[in-house]
Amino acid sequence: MISKTFNRYIWLLNLLLQHPGLTFEEIADRWKHSCMGDGNPLAKRTFHVHREAIAELFGVEIKCDLSTCKYYVSSPELLKSDKTRQWLLNSFTVSNMIDAGRNMKDRILLEEIPTGGEYLQLVMEAMQLNKKLQIDYQPFKGNQQTFHFHPYAMKVYHQRWYVVGYLEEQNGIRNVSLDRVQTMQLEEDSFLMPDDFEAERYYAHTVGIFVNEALQPQRVVLRVYGVHVEYMRSLPLHSSQQEIAVKEGEYSDFEYYLCLTPELTSQLLAMGEKVEVREPQELKDSLLKRICATWKRYK
Repeated sequence: MISKTFNRYIWLLNLLLQHPGLTFEEIADRWKHSCMGDGNPLAKRTFHVHREAIAELFGVEIKCDLSTCKYYVSSPELLKSDKTRQWLLNSFTVSNMIDAGRNMKDRILLEEIPTGGEYLQLVMEAMQLNKKLQIDYQPFKGNQQTFHFHPYAMKVYHQRWYVVGYLEEQNGIRNVSLDRVQTMQLEEDSFLMPDDFEAERYYAHTVGIFVNEALQPQRVVLRVYGVHVEYMRSLPLHSSQQEIAVKEGEYSDFEYYLCLTPELTSQLLAMGEKVEVREPQELKDSLLKRICATWKRYK
């Protein structure tokens, strides 16, 4: 459970993100009638302490417009562009509401990340200290193995936590799924974080978690039909998505630059008849092969 003080930071930040430009009196009134205040007034000193804490935790300032005496979040776009802080804010907001209203617990359903969460703190400590990890790993296929791993970055995808880093036994950068880890311990040996590694760039041309460094990104064009166009507009398949043609009420063509990985094929198959691959031919052939295999399975 998050501390009451931290809950108040979240409440105040969300209030000013939703209602930019509130005087202290307006904020104090909302505070008094919220679950945060419990009917008690908000002290001005407490408010300013909360402002400082929010700046430190979330990297955004709550400033005052001296002409109107109204407070506002100075750079909300910074918070929106920082995926980690935005994710934290969203997570804490939900936790805050569940904590404040006990009857909400059974009415907010979240995706469960089954296992692996117990290793998060250890992985982050290793990343912070640049310390190697010794991992006993049980893949879905094959025998348990012991790895010596240099953790570079973390990513959550499809209800699993992954750590990407250098795997000594395979002499290359690999993804390790935390739900397959049997034991993990911090080693005394340090590793040198490569200057040229950036997690965003590493995953820049892939859908999902699978990266094959031998592959080069290609132009991919998808034709999306009917109402699914709106889904693609609101939740892009990939950050490179561009809408390049529209036939109103019928379809839109979307362009991407992607590596042709098995995960991309699986994502497209999951969309069924709503999506058609226009190019490249190689991706079309890959989908047709999988579709024929599925047809044979059911036939």
